[in-house]
Amino acid sequence: MEETKKGVIIEFDFAVMDGAGILYDTTAKLFKEIGLEFNPRIEAQHLAGADYLGGIDEYFRLAKTKKTAAKAAKDISLCFVKNITSAFEQAVDDGFVAFATRLLEYGLRIVVTSRAENAVALKALSMFSLNPNFSIFEEVSQTYGSVKWDAWRRTAVLNQLRSSRTLAVAGSGFSAKAALLSGMGAVAVVNDHVAWQDYCGVDTTFKKLDVKAADKIAKIMKVQV
Repeated sequence: MEETKKGVIIEFDFAVMDGAGILYDTTAKLFKEIGLEFNPRIEAQHLAGADYLGGIDEYFRLAKTKKTAAKAAKDISLCFVKNITSAFEQAVDDGFVAFATRLLEYGLRIVVTSRAENAVALKALSMFSLNPNFSIFEEVSQTYGSVKWDAWRRTAVLNQLRSSRTLAVAGSGFSAKAALLSGMGAVAVVNDHVAWQDYCGVDTTFKKLDVKAADKIAKIMKVQV
């Protein structure tokens, strides 16, 4: 029986795009409209890594507002998808294309996950459309700034990958921890907005994804051209 191909799952919205910054701005705007304070401390304490509804409900209770957490959670989620979709094409720059191309040269299977509208992601990444080892997976997780272990596992299973032979490229400490819990290895892209989070357990961290990062990932996964 043929062994399952080694794969890399890339959390595009947070590891390639500045999704953390986009999500913060999206949330800050909505909270301002309903008259609630929002700052990095509140985000870190109540929302980061939590379900939209659970985190917002916790904060709303503390703030003693009569606003409905369910509506706010839905509005933030929908606005974030819209904003990620608008920014997606620009994020597919030469650096990312070189990164993905290099991973494919190593014979790795690549799955790009995003909350952006699938049609937009497909168009922006059309240069890889004919490669059978490249696919795009629409993420539907309702977790603030990350995904949980079951989302990583679901992505692997639905893309014919085995967790033990897959490396997650995460965009936050919460996502990286979740990937490890799912049985995958993990690396992380760390920007200033999420630098406070815990990255213990990842194989390495990057500031950006480029050819050098791809070579490092190949070394971690013990593959060669």
